[in-house]
Amino acid sequence: MKKSQGSGPRFILGIDPGFGRMGFGVIGIQDGQMEAVDFGVMTTAAGGDFGDRLAQLVEDLHAVFTHWKPSVVAVEQLFFTNNQKTAIRVAEARGVVLLTAAQFGVPTVEFNPKQVKLALTGDGNANKAAVQRMVKQLLGLPKAPKPDDAADALAIALTASTWRG
Repeated sequence: MKKSQGSGPRFILGIDPGFGRMGFGVIGIQDGQMEAVDFGVMTTAAGGDFGDRLAQLVEDLHAVFTHWKPSVVAVEQLFFTNNQKTAIRVAEARGVVLLTAAQFGVPTVEFNPKQVKLALTGDGNANKAAVQRMVKQLLGLPKAPKPDDAADALAIALTASTWRG
């Protein structure tokens, strides 16, 4: 699916937030058809200055926003973890995503993991393998996307494609 002017495809960017690895997935929708057009992970160097790591994420996000011009950004909400330091840093990385979307004037929607599982499988308690099978099936991919962060981001984008908020 190519970008085009006028009544071309619309793009949804899904984000699985993280500061060491941030999953992203872009789906294109045109004439009722969905396609995974780009996905992967944005990585930062472990042990580096945290501010520099966030700046790297901003740079990577700007490249994705500039290239795909998404109509909406879907971001996974945080779930509570026992490691508060990690949770705070992931929240800060999420903040970078929300700020970037605002700078580009792109609306955001947020989903918790249970909502994503329910939207894709019909079961809010589905396991990761079931979600990945649905991502593969819904997007007509030959195999489940790797790494898991990218597959999760595509699942979040797919959830946004069905969202009626």
